[in-house]
Amino acid sequence: MVIVGAQWGDEGKGKVTDLLAERADLVVRFQGGNNAGHTIVRDGEEFKLHLVPSGILHPGTMCAIGNGVVIDPKIVTDEIDALRRRGIVTGNLRISANAHLIMPYHVFLDTAGEAKLGSLSIGTTRRGIGPCYADKSSRLGIRVQDLLDEKILRKKIMAAMEPKRQLLRPHAKDPALDLHAMTEEYITYGHRLEPYIADTAHLCWDALDAGKSVLFEGAQGALLDLDHGTYPFVTSSNPIAGSACVGAGVGPRDIDDVWGITKAYSTRVGSGPFPTELEDEVGETLRERGGEVGTTTGRPRRCGWLDLVALKYAVRLNGMTGLVITKLDVLSGIDPLRIAVRYRHPEGATFEEFPYHQSVLHHIEPEYDEVPGWHEDLSGIRNEEDLPQAARDYLQYMSDFVGVPVTLVGVGPARDQVIWAGGREPDSLNPA
Repeated sequence: MVIVGAQWGDEGKGKVTDLLAERADLVVRFQGGNNAGHTIVRDGEEFKLHLVPSGILHPGTMCAIGNGVVIDPKIVTDEIDALRRRGIVTGNLRISANAHLIMPYHVFLDTAGEAKLGSLSIGTTRRGIGPCYADKSSRLGIRVQDLLDEKILRKKIMAAMEPKRQLLRPHAKDPALDLHAMTEEYITYGHRLEPYIADTAHLCWDALDAGKSVLFEGAQGALLDLDHGTYPFVTSSNPIAGSACVGAGVGPRDIDDVWGITKAYSTRVGSGPFPTELEDEVGETLRERGGEVGTTTGRPRRCGWLDLVALKYAVRLNGMTGLVITKLDVLSGIDPLRIAVRYRHPEGATFEEFPYHQSVLHHIEPEYDEVPGWHEDLSGIRNEEDLPQAARDYLQYMSDFVGVPVTLVGVGPARDQVIWAGGREPDSLNPA
């Protein structure tokens, strides 16, 4: 099964992965880097993960960081140490030897690039993700396995830095860019990470061949996809279900289910088009009630009404078989509710489908259907039939519009604040 974001990220994938991980034998993160952040609340404790798969909180579940992820070795070692200090077992973690490494010069280039764009900046997290993926495509990347061979590592750093010298000139005297110091630092990371480094694709194959349950965890969301998102205001990887095959090393026939995670409303962090954005009291209410602050950046999220045109696009793009609706409880007391069902261009054209043209997307306005809201507190509800009728109608409206059944509903931040559609939790992730 693949878990993907169906909006602009921050949909609650970490909590869902944590819930499903106890039914999985292996959880694999397949793309992105530490520009992602998954927050999980368990037994009143909050865990914020950026690279380590959300399944790590289950000692019986193997976890892998796949080859499609870009890894800052300092971040991943700090994350492992932080988990261990809190009593979390990390011996079940594996890191792909083929995953690419974020280097200090990637962070410098990312920061300089955003600063140079000024008001036209993309809104990246400035963690070096984009430049690292660029080096990967240019065949100048440095991989996790290179941490285990000092001679190769030094040569590869020299080769990667050579074409960047002009761009890095303002930072030429920064100790972080000293070849010897950088090599020594990363070799030290190699010693720390060596017990975790493995052939994670083979790990997936063995699990799948043995009939075990494998959960593929994505970061960000479909509308931030490098090819299919709101370009150029996108991430540097492909956070859609098809990318699980490339980023983990499995074949398309290995994917049985794709669950898309969407909030009961819409949010976005950073720059870029956001058709249903609310810059009013309702938007502020959603932000406050939903705790809408980025896990990675700490930036307040932009909030808006649910956008079913965008959601239907994400459903088709990912071949989703199920929808998980998070933060339904946040909408309590907002009455009526509005749902975007089509777009209209100022020149009069209407769009039932998500526009492919950038210029169109930046100028369209949503057209809404209005539905009744509810005032009851949903946080204690655990059965679908106990939801207010208006809340059930809202979920049904979403499902009917996009043509995919709702499988799980979140009614609060804790892992037990969920409602399984049909009233029964699945015993495993394997298809019936």
